[in-house]
Amino acid sequence: MEAGNSRGNMKDIIQHCRAWYCQECGKCSAVCPITRWETRSYSSPRLLVEKAIDGQPEEIMQDPLFWSCLTCRRCSLLCPSDVYFSDFIQEARTLATECGQTGECTHGAVIQNWGKMMTEAGLEQHRLDWITQELQISDSSEIVYFTGCLPYYDVLFEHLDIEGIDIARAAVKILNHLGIAPQVMAGERCCGHDQLWAGDVQTFQALAKRNLEVLSATGAKTIVTTCPECALMLTREYPKRVADHGMAVFHLTQYLAQAVADGNLELKTKNQQPVTYHDPCRLGRYLDIYDEPRSLISAMGLDLREMERVRSASLCCGTTGWTSCGQVSKNIQIERLQEASRTGVSRMITACVKCQIHFRCAQQDPQLEEPLDLEIQDLTTLIANHL
Repeated sequence: MEAGNSRGNMKDIIQHCRAWYCQECGKCSAVCPITRWETRSYSSPRLLVEKAIDGQPEEIMQDPLFWSCLTCRRCSLLCPSDVYFSDFIQEARTLATECGQTGECTHGAVIQNWGKMMTEAGLEQHRLDWITQELQISDSSEIVYFTGCLPYYDVLFEHLDIEGIDIARAAVKILNHLGIAPQVMAGERCCGHDQLWAGDVQTFQALAKRNLEVLSATGAKTIVTTCPECALMLTREYPKRVADHGMAVFHLTQYLAQAVADGNLELKTKNQQPVTYHDPCRLGRYLDIYDEPRSLISAMGLDLREMERVRSASLCCGTTGWTSCGQVSKNIQIERLQEASRTGVSRMITACVKCQIHFRCAQQDPQLEEPLDLEIQDLTTLIANHL
């Protein structure tokens, strides 16, 4: 089940997300990463649903979990009654936003603001400045590489030395290696994921319409992206909430895993270096992409050492939608980094730039008692080094 647009009132949201069926078993409370670390007041998905059923909308919106919920879907997958708590949060936030309430934005709300700026029809961007001469792109390819906000993250998080533009360049390099010169759209906008999950449906819809316009103009048949959130929006949310673009959508790991299986891509085995892999929430629990990243790691001959919690049980990177990122988020990130360290590896691979940003930020936390010196690398750049 997927949540639709805001139902207009809490009763409809409760009905749509099956909150009535909560058995108060507490399984959601046991796995919620926010509940584990939140100290201001005890809160859990079960208690939040209970407040909704009891007709306490104001208390819901003032609950610490309401805006800090990661919508990681861990609780939803475990619920014996199929209560869709992550969808409940997303729809209730839409209702809260319509009532003038918003979550606490991080990084000076710059990311939310650039999303709103990108809704302008005549906006001139410099989205293609990262494309170097050795990268081959085309105006007529049947494949579009959807870059997402990688170039913007690279600037905003320069102090973290993230792989923003490196991921985009690596993606095009890999596609070139397969004989594909993809289209890269100068008029592309933010996919709108963060706006939708923060309850700002108006901005999300405006961004989606802009992207659908430029995608339609390409004449392409396939979209490939390196961002799990972009993949989720293009695969499910755009067709459901705005319009169907009629194109096949792949996260790059899906596309490359199929290329390896078909014998069209061979990756070099350089060494048997041990690594661990972190499952991004949107890639794993939302899109059910677990095997493809692991098969690619295996194809490179790397020794994959799994963490204690993997696949559908994986721990979230601690922040989503650039809201409510505080000490609770840092505790979750540190917990995950410690879990990775216990595997005995020196490198953690992920397939989401946001996961990389959040983990690298946690590594620089001055309150860390012991340094967590894991190298954090995106799977895309790792693959590009093994062509």
